[in-house]
Formats: sequence, C-alpha cells, structure tokens
Amino acid sequence: MIDRKRLLLDLKFQQNKLESDLRAQAQALPELTDRLQTDYAAARAAGRTAETFSEWREGEVTQGAVAWLIACVFLRFVEDNGLIAEPLLAGPGVRLGLAADAMRGYFREHPTDHDRQYLEHAFRTLGRQRALAELYNPAHNPLFRFPPTFEAAQALVAFWRRVDPDTGALVHDFSDAELNTRFLGDLYQDLSEAARKRYALLQTPEFVEEFILDRTLDPALRTFGLKGLRLIDPTCGSGHFLLGAFARLLRAWELQAPGMDVLERIQNALDSVYGVDLNPFAVAITRFRLLVAALKATGSPQLKNARDWRFNVTTGDSLLHGQRFGELGLGGDLLDQRYAHVYASEDRAEIERILGQQYHAVVGNPPYITASDAALNLLYRDRYSTCHRKFSLGVPFTERFFQLALSDSQQPAGYLGVITTNSFMKREFGSKLIEDYLPKQDLTHVIDTSGAYIPGHGTPTVILLGRHRAPVGDQVRAVLGIRGEPSTPSDPADGLVWSSIVRLIDRAGAANEYVSVSDIERTLLSKHPWSLQGGGASDVVSRIESSVGGLLSAKIASIGFMAITGEDEAF
Repeated sequence: MIDRKRLLLDLKFQQNKLESDLRAQAQALPELTDRLQTDYAAARAAGRTAETFSEWREGEVTQGAVAWLIACVFLRFVEDNGLIAEPLLAGPGVRLGLAADAMRGYFREHPTDHDRQYLEHAFRTLGRQRALAELYNPAHNPLFRFPPTFEAAQALVAFWRRVDPDTGALVHDFSDAELNTRFLGDLYQDLSEAARKRYALLQTPEFVEEFILDRTLDPALRTFGLKGLRLIDPTCGSGHFLLGAFARLLRAWELQAPGMDVLERIQNALDSVYGVDLNPFAVAITRFRLLVAALKATGSPQLKNARDWRFNVTTGDSLLHGQRFGELGLGGDLLDQRYAHVYASEDRAEIERILGQQYHAVVGNPPYITASDAALNLLYRDRYSTCHRKFSLGVPFTERFFQLALSDSQQPAGYLGVITTNSFMKREFGSKLIEDYLPKQDLTHVIDTSGAYIPGHGTPTVILLGRHRAPVGDQVRAVLGIRGEPSTPSDPADGLVWSSIVRLIDRAGAANEYVSVSDIERTLLSKHPWSLQGGGASDVVSRIESSVGGLLSAKIASIGFMAITGEDEAF
C-alpha cells in the first residue's frame, strides 16, 4: 500500500542527496563537463536560455536526479504489482529476497560492475518491453546522461530495500489492487522545489479536468465522430487531462465496437490522445500513467500484454516548436529557426509530428508564471503578437491553444478549453489578448473560477471555452462571481462556488449568492479590462460610466510615473 506522504518526504531527502552527488560528478567527469558545456553553448546561441552556465547546469542536475528517482519509482510500481514476473530491485515479502538474488546473479556474470550498472541493467530490462522503450530510451532520458557515484547508487538501492524494524515490512510498498497512479502527480508537483518553481508545476484537479472535457471532448465526439478524433494537451504536466480523455475515449470505443479486440480498442483510444510538456519527467510520468491505465483496461495487467502500444506524448516547448497554423510563407528558414537547438531530452521528429497538426479538442492548464529567462521571453515575444509588457505565459498559451485547434476553413472548428490565471483580464499585459486576438475567435464561455476552492491554485483563475473560428453570435455565456467560498470544503468538487458553476452554467439569467449567469455582449469583451463581477455589478458600472461628464484624459496633458517598484502585482 502506497504511503504518499512518507514517500514524498523520503524522496525529497533522496533528491537532495542525489543532486549533491550529480553536481559533483558534473564537475569531476571531463566527458560530462564537456557535454554540458557544449549543450549550453548551443542553447545559448539559439536563444533558448540567457542563464549563466552554472544556473543552467543546476537545472540539468535537478532533471538528472529526478530522472533517477522517477525511474526507480516506475520499476518499484511495476514489480510490486506483478506487471513483470520477477522483481529486480525490491518487493514485499519473499519478492525482496528474489530481487536480491537477481542482483547477485547479475554480479556473478558482471563481477566488475557495481550498483549503478545494476540499476541501469534493470532499467534496460524494462526498456526491452516495447511499451516502456521510450521511457528508458538512453537518447532522451536524463538519467543516462548523469551517472551517480558508486556510493550514491549503493545508497539508492539500500533505500528501496529498507524494512520497518518493528513490522519487518518493506517501508515503501507500491502494491495497489486498483493500480492508481495519482500519487505520481504528487511527486510531479512537489518532489523538487527548484523544478516546481522553474516549470510552475501544478496539478489540475480531477473535477476541473472533467468539467473541461465535458465541454470540449464530448461535443467534439458528437461533431467529428470517434474514428480519427484527436485531442491534445500542449502543457500536459503529469497527464490528468490525457488520462481523463483516454478513459472517455475507451468507453466510447466499447460502445461503438463491442466486438473489437480489447487491445485494438485500447490502441485506438491511445491514438486519439496527444501531449507535450517542457519538463522531461512530467512527460515520463504521463507516459507511464497512460501505460498503466491501458494495462488495467486489459483486465489482465501485465507488461507482456502491452504488445507494441504507441504513445503520443513527448518533451518539447509548445510555444516554440511545431507548426504555427495560420501563418503565411512559413519556409525552411523559419523551420530551422524553431529547431536551431533541441535539448537531449527532446525528440525533434516526435515534436514535429505532434505539433505539426491541428486537433479536434485542445485542453490544458498552462503555467501562470512569467518567462523569467530573458532569452525565452524574447523568443516568445517574437512569435506571439499577444505578448505585451510583463506578460504571463497564460497569454501566449491561450493564443497557441487556439492555433492548435482545427479551424473551420475545411471542416467544423475544433473545441478549446483552458483554465488559466485571470490576471490578463485586469493588468495591462492582457490588453492585446483581449482587444486584438480574442475578438477574432469564437469565444463561447468565460467562467470566473476565482471564488472557487481549487487545491493548489493560489492564483485566481478563469476558464475560457471556445472554438477556432470567427465569432458566432453577438453574445458570450459568462459565469460571474459574486461571493467566494465561505470556508474550505472537505471535498473541493462539492464546494459551494464550484457546484454553483456546474449547476447554473447552462441557465442564462440564473443566480444564487455565489455566481450569476448571463449572456453578455461580445463587444464588451473586446475592451480591456474585463470585469467578471456578478450580482448586477456590471450594470452599476455601466450606469456610472454613462453618466460621467467627461474622461480624465480630457482634463490633463499627461500622467507621469509616481513610482517604479518593478513589482506590478504589489503596486
């Protein structure tokens, strides 16, 4: 049984130890040092980073340490749940002894190797399974680029084999009859504080994911049909949207083709699910979670049943990589510019395949941070017209989400659903998105979720729904906030504000003490800033504005700076 809290705490400690070890290795091993310096120089020349070498290397060291830990977690989950016949690292009960026997047998055949080589052997053994081949691919997995010392590898093996002296049971037992991989989302979000800040790691709660899929994937199925349907999350994180989409698509195939072989139905569902993320270990977690979900669906979950399943998930920067649809004259020079440099964890062919097509549904929860790296900030500004002043990444990602949805030039338009920070509605950096870009798209719903309790989302949020086509109709359905959650609900899905949104969204004119629902004029949403205050507040503002004798701009010549804090939010 997985003890999530203890696992996270113990792995954080192991993470710090591994980072220290790999940091020393990065300075002590000439081959590793040269490779890192070469990679850094190429990334710097291509404009993918403006960090110093030591800052950039620290991010690589973190990725390497996390990769080692996550690879071990995958192995432990697989062996404890019988997805492979014989354990390789550890296991509850007699399986711990069997794993120790397997290691001794390896050293009899390879007497000069040590614990690191054995762990790499275990990973290669799993990688020979076709469904796990990409997870343990030496060409793209950071663990193979960062070799820990003998002492660190030995300590890692000992960590996974620890037993409780009081019970004699394995400290970390991954046995789970339900094969629930949700705990991996906790590791994704909280294992490394440095990675969490760097990539703005944040899980999307299941009830939010279900709400957005209800209003994107489900109507896409009705519009386009099941065969050939494609959904993408361009910021897939630990895969919550993709897991939810896979489950829905598999149910749809079971209803449409009950006589089809179950393995074929599973692959058909997997063929419809696509994801990209900048963070390599997020992509690894997503692929593993999809694999386990697919194995569970066979009714006899063993890796040998996976055959040659294919997964459409890869590491890359969705803002930089892939085709930018709607642009004219995208020639070879621009294509080469996008790929002036790819990191070792990125597969150029896969990135181009996944981001080189449009989708029937585009969903996601993009990062809310600013692009603090000056080089990346400049690249994003060059590529997205909505980037303005100190923009949040939610702005260019909103533009990118619409780009990736099918346009209505040759077939019905694709559906879009995104939960993002609402700061663009009020702060100046959002003006171009609101006034120049969104008026050209068929924005169908604007849902104020700032008053809802959404775990982990300390930043106020908004959900945008739409389709990639010119606006249809003069009005947009809006769910306006009146009052926030009065207290923290025991189950966030049952929170008073969230429940009100779900219950009332399809009833124009409906209201309670938490939200009101109305169809507002699209022209009002083409002016910055937005106000999503319900309960008649917008009517009051309109009456005030219609009664004024003039504007401040007509009374003065200019307004200068009063203070420059460098912190827009604080000011």
